Amino acid sequence: MRIIYALPIFIIRQHELGIFEFFGKYSYFSKPGLKIMIPFIHTCRIRDIREHTMDIPPQSVITKDNVEIRVDGIIWAKPKADEKSIKETFYSIDDWKYAVMELAMSNLRQEFGNITLDESLISREKISHDLQKSLDLLTNDWGVKVSKVEMRLIDPPNDIKAAMHKQKTAEQERRSMRLLATGQFEAAQQEKLAAIEVAKGEKESQILRAQAKKEEQILHAEGEKEAKVRIAEGEAEKIRMVSEAAITYFHNGAKDLKELEVTENALKHNSKVVLTEKGISPQVIIGEIPTTK
Repeated sequence: MRIIYALPIFIIRQHELGIFEFFGKYSYFSKPGLKIMIPFIHTCRIRDIREHTMDIPPQSVITKDNVEIRVDGIIWAKPKADEKSIKETFYSIDDWKYAVMELAMSNLRQEFGNITLDESLISREKISHDLQKSLDLLTNDWGVKVSKVEMRLIDPPNDIKAAMHKQKTAEQERRSMRLLATGQFEAAQQEKLAAIEVAKGEKESQILRAQAKKEEQILHAEGEKEAKVRIAEGEAEKIRMVSEAAITYFHNGAKDLKELEVTENALKHNSKVVLTEKGISPQVIIGEIPTTK
């Protein structure tokens, strides 16, 4: 803040807004630019309306579960850029920065008193948001806008940190053992599935081999059957041709032809044959040929 009362000519900068007083009483609102006034009769109070950064000093707070922790943070706030708000920053509060800081520390203790230690460690963003809303609401009558609050440090006592470290280590070990057990279980499942797939493959392979063997046997039997049929057909054709030849060339000598075949077959087995003068009349005689008397 700047107060000008002895200069007849001065400048209000772009990031500033001012109010003029006549013998200590509010006169009018002034925007940036070159200004002229009567020294000592007029007074100009100038307010910087840029964003102001304020550090919340480290302080001890007690959580809902009676744990004392140290916290600090940062506040971003600025005067609102309208005539009413600028007047309020001068006439409603003596030092708005100091007031915002004290209000922040008070509300910070209240915020942490409503949550446990574990909640405070994981709810940093929520705490910052709630604190910003409450501060902005409370500073509205001062013509100030609290735009952002950021919690920077949440520091538990050393013994609590040691216990948390042990708890985290135990949790990590438990998680590691769980992951290891899960990995072993999944590996066993995969081995089981692989064994099932191998068994299925072996079964299908045996079925295919059996089917192939069966088809091979069927084809072999069909081939033998067809060969026998062809042989039988050939024999039948041979008999037919012989019969036709006999009928054609021997006429009524088919009987004689048959007798010749019988004789031929008999001679194959070294049988003895007697030929008579009446023609071919083979007789199979066991023993010696009888002598004629």
